[in-house]
Amino acid sequence: MQITKELTNHSFEYYYLVFFGITLVRYFLIAGGAYWLFYVVLGKFLANNSLRLKPLMNDSIRNDIVLSILSATVFAFCAALILSEYGLGVTLLYTNPDDYGLWYIGVSFVAVLVLQDTYFYFIHRLFHHPWLFKWMHSGHHRSGEPTPWSSFAFDLPEAIIQSLFFVVVIFIVPLHFITLAAALITMTIWAVVSHLGFELFPSSFLHHWLGKWFIGATYHSIHHRQYTVHYGLYFTFWDKLLGT
Repeated sequence: MQITKELTNHSFEYYYLVFFGITLVRYFLIAGGAYWLFYVVLGKFLANNSLRLKPLMNDSIRNDIVLSILSATVFAFCAALILSEYGLGVTLLYTNPDDYGLWYIGVSFVAVLVLQDTYFYFIHRLFHHPWLFKWMHSGHHRSGEPTPWSSFAFDLPEAIIQSLFFVVVIFIVPLHFITLAAALITMTIWAVVSHLGFELFPSSFLHHWLGKWFIGATYHSIHHRQYTVHYGLYFTFWDKLLGT
């Protein structure tokens, strides 16, 4: 495809700069937009839905933004690496939906989310080990009460390890570019929602059979206060299975 050739006809440095810009714009639009909407515009109206136990701290927000910008350098590097690897023809990424059929795009999307959730659960739980927490995960918890700005506020070692999932999965699972993009968008939105500090769903949903299987803002706010529970990214499967 001509579009694919044009996408892969640039240097690694070009990809890096483009993806760094895209990552920053994505962060400030989605995380910043969510913060503006829920904390500035609707904050007073949604006070009963707030999960916060402490007032907002500007220093914490600034810290989250700085960490997120640093993390963006890692995310951009890995995105550039993925596109460069695709250009070399060494990945399982593909562009023609007919290669595996339209049904596979949906199935592979769900498979990637399940694999990512599994990967995230175990590395996240490992990050909370006393030997590793201080230099791998403490930055994310420095704000105490999460806000949308916290969604991608990671220490550099954690950002690297989290990014490795997508760098590796493209060698294991055949993925259409649409599937890869959809997984990245889902991850971004889900991270913002889980760090929102407001519960978007009614309390009854948390006790519904379906609601019990998803990590939302309530679960993750509890995690930021009690480090020994709720390590999942999307689902509660591993938390339930392993007693966390």
